[in-house]
Amino acid sequence: MVDLTGDFSAAGFEVIVVDPDPRYRARLADQLGAGVAAYGSVDELVERLRPNQPAVVVFGPGQAGPDTLGEIEKFTRARPEVGAVLVASELSTGLFQQALRSGVRDVLGFPAEAQLLHESVARVGAMTVVPSGPAPAGQGPERGRVITVSSTKGGAGKSVVATNLAVLLARRSSRPVVIVDADLQFGDVAILLRLASGHTIVDAVSSMDRLDAQLLQSLLTRHEASGLYVLPAPVEPSFAERVTGDDVLRIVEVLRSFCSYVVVDTPAQFNDVVLALIETSDDVVLVAGMDIPNIKNVKLGLQTLRMLSVSESKLHLLLNRANSKVKLDVSEVERTLGMPAQALIPSDIIVPQTVNKGVPLVLDAPKSDVAKAFEKLADLFSSADADVPIGKPKGRFGRF
Repeated sequence: MVDLTGDFSAAGFEVIVVDPDPRYRARLADQLGAGVAAYGSVDELVERLRPNQPAVVVFGPGQAGPDTLGEIEKFTRARPEVGAVLVASELSTGLFQQALRSGVRDVLGFPAEAQLLHESVARVGAMTVVPSGPAPAGQGPERGRVITVSSTKGGAGKSVVATNLAVLLARRSSRPVVIVDADLQFGDVAILLRLASGHTIVDAVSSMDRLDAQLLQSLLTRHEASGLYVLPAPVEPSFAERVTGDDVLRIVEVLRSFCSYVVVDTPAQFNDVVLALIETSDDVVLVAGMDIPNIKNVKLGLQTLRMLSVSESKLHLLLNRANSKVKLDVSEVERTLGMPAQALIPSDIIVPQTVNKGVPLVLDAPKSDVAKAFEKLADLFSSADADVPIGKPKGRFGRF
């Protein structure tokens, strides 16, 4: 639950309201609480705001016109340490796109619910806070590690694997971790994490001509329990046609510029998007179920990847429901596929139970055998020595 007291001082950024109408200023400032400054124009804001002071500026309905958005754009370009939220009386796709081009990181309808307003300010504020002191000379942030989770047959448990792996990596990392749902027609990541968001991968594609880290950060949804950030799949299957393999690669490249890990969930097929992701990924987790059709499809998939000269060093075989009594054993599957299984996830009724609850298993039942198996999977990509203790999620954008 978001704290509605309005005290953002501990977060390290100021909160300011700007609108020419005193009624709008008063309402928004009252919703945000004590200590919120309010100004009537961008010029007044520029005069009063301290140099290099991280802040979130909530621009009211009176700032939603073309001219005023132009003023906002000049301001945000000059003050990158300030995040902008726009509250507009009438929302439209055109306004949303124009606002993003002006440097606004979130757009809400007016009147905005206090809960939504506070969540927006907190999220944008987390992006504005930068660490004290310059980075060491010649040392920019390292490019994030891209992990694609793939399967050649539906029902293998691929999305459950991807979400639980991403949650664990987010709990271990001091930099942001993002999961991208690239199952463009039938993606389930948002459902598995019980998230609702107005932004999806389609919004990123719609702004591809000006896509950068700041814009992409504004489109991500935060899973509060773990600190994981999510870029959901389109809400309608037909929207998948708007997203190309080049689009997804561009999004992943921008994400890895400020994230420690980018986990990508994919559809259960090898299309142009999936093959492009596999080629650019640092690691590929191949998820297989313990049944003959599943193993047959994985074998065909491996043959395809070998023909495409995909390095086997980045392929990691995961056998799901590995302890199922189905007259197949792990060694037999390994011989058939010609590669060892690096992760074994046991079968347990708790898996579908947590899926139906919308809570990642590693958070809902951390002491279960399945959760321990996911921890071992995460160990393949994250040193256990660098773990962040459970219960202390990190990864807010403002930490670097």
